[in-house]
Amino acid sequence: MAGVLNIWEYCSSYQEPEDFDDFWTSTIAEARRHELVLKIEPVETYLVTVEVFDVTFPGFGGHPIRALLRLPQHCKGKLPAVVQFHGYSGGRGAAMEDLLWSSAGYAHLYMDVRGQGGDWTSGHTPVPVGSRPAYPGFLTKGIENRDDYFYRRVYTDAVRAVDTVRSLDFVDPERVAVIGNSQGAGIALAAAGLVPDLAAAHFQAPFLADIQQATRTVRAFAYEEITKYLAARRDSADRVWQTLAYFDGIAFARRAQAPAWFSAGQLDDVVPAHAVFGAYHEYRGPKQIRLWEHNGHEAGGAEDLAIALSAFAKVLGPGSPTYPGSPTDTRNS
Repeated sequence: MAGVLNIWEYCSSYQEPEDFDDFWTSTIAEARRHELVLKIEPVETYLVTVEVFDVTFPGFGGHPIRALLRLPQHCKGKLPAVVQFHGYSGGRGAAMEDLLWSSAGYAHLYMDVRGQGGDWTSGHTPVPVGSRPAYPGFLTKGIENRDDYFYRRVYTDAVRAVDTVRSLDFVDPERVAVIGNSQGAGIALAAAGLVPDLAAAHFQAPFLADIQQATRTVRAFAYEEITKYLAARRDSADRVWQTLAYFDGIAFARRAQAPAWFSAGQLDDVVPAHAVFGAYHEYRGPKQIRLWEHNGHEAGGAEDLAIALSAFAKVLGPGSPTYPGSPTDTRNS
């Protein structure tokens, strides 16, 4: 389907619930009632340019969420910060991985997604609450009730991760960005919609946007978890789509204001490119997108990171506490 769509003009048919804002306002307010008490412990790495710390902060329900904090050594003044979220079924990884952002001069907080980290990289945050019957994976945990849904907890954890990095006395709270790829980009997009004053964002092949249409289009992991769940529970479809409407990246894009850089792979069979454009076209802040015509779920890979580094240096770098201008709609590939 994505191959016959003009994705540059694609508009999603997604309709958000009337009480979307009330639901999320109350959810975040409830989480913030838990005092932001942090546990920060140094991690010995023998690195000479980066310091690493193991951080625990209270997420949804006050549940302990783990993250790794990496800091550039010998920097003066308050640092800009990048909060990163990882891809589906991964985790925050090892202390000596993902040194890019700290090496570039940022405080870098890499959050665990609760219960994940048993696949391609390690995680350290357990799931303290469960859900009703679900298909193996995470997409269907609690999927028939918005209050129980897995990503209600995850998106709230992401907001609290931003709260955490902003609370650090060596971070400039006005220069905080969110980033991620795939699931991580979907979480970052939710955070951008829920935290109104972020300074920048980078979304590489964002998962969990235009969810209903993507599920109908994709026949592969991970959207197939929803398909297989509904194949066994044929009478649950209405409840499932009603729940997912509260977690669709398009709704968060409509509320996000931070300057943002998107990317998509036109051949992506995990996150269809049209779903990325569905969120991009609805994004309210200054925005730019790069479509990689010959790439799949990896999108631009290292080239995307180079674009983000260059863009963030102008937005978040020393001497640039505010955004100097708007990104443009770039259609080269």
